[in-house]
Amino acid sequence: MRRTFLSIAAALLAFTVLAGCSSGGSGSSDTLRIGTEGTYSPFSFQGPDGELTGYDVEVARAVGAKLGREVEFVQTPWDSIFAALESQRIDLVANQVTINEERQARYDLSTPYTVSEGVIVTRADDTTISTLADLQGRTTAQSATSNWADVAREAGANVEAVEGFVQAVQLLKDGRVDATVNDTLAVGEYEQTTGDTGVKVAGTTGDTSEQAFAARKDSGLIADVDRALAELRADGTLAQLSEKYFGADVSGR
Repeated sequence: MRRTFLSIAAALLAFTVLAGCSSGGSGSSDTLRIGTEGTYSPFSFQGPDGELTGYDVEVARAVGAKLGREVEFVQTPWDSIFAALESQRIDLVANQVTINEERQARYDLSTPYTVSEGVIVTRADDTTISTLADLQGRTTAQSATSNWADVAREAGANVEAVEGFVQAVQLLKDGRVDATVNDTLAVGEYEQTTGDTGVKVAGTTGDTSEQAFAARKDSGLIADVDRALAELRADGTLAQLSEKYFGADVSGR
């Protein structure tokens, strides 16, 4: 009987320890896991010190601070970033997610923290492309699941999938594609930092896009994110980060 009592006591003790560990583990809910590419300058990239930085990264950190939650970045290729969100490997996407009807139907999207327009980039000596209509039957290089890929396809272009803008530019300069469509802020930052004269902005897409954070549908997270963004806009943080990376306030109003 004593052995039976001791066995029961030991089992109860083990259960108590495990329960305590489980309770302590719930503290992980204080960590906000944020998916981002880490290869999309100036929004999400590796700085000179090897640390992840960029406009989206700093805005996400500021949101986490407002929510009182630690932020853990999970670098993920763009074309698999929503799969990571849906499989609950991350809680939030911070990577210039353009707001559109399809994404609004599938995910909870925050209020915008970036407003920009699309541009068409070609080789510097190409005079045959200046509008979206000129992309009909041409080949562009785009991240396959990006909104810019959709814009190019809708214009009648054949899209060759790439991992990011830098790769798209390289294919363009090598003559393997005719153009690439991307965000004017990303293109401007590339031109400024590289001084690359082999490509040019040949035209605009004619539309303005708004970028937001994305969470799983009905996750309950976006209401808090929106509150944090409102506070960051009110206290001037979004404007300061915009000025830091773009020399202008691109956070919208």
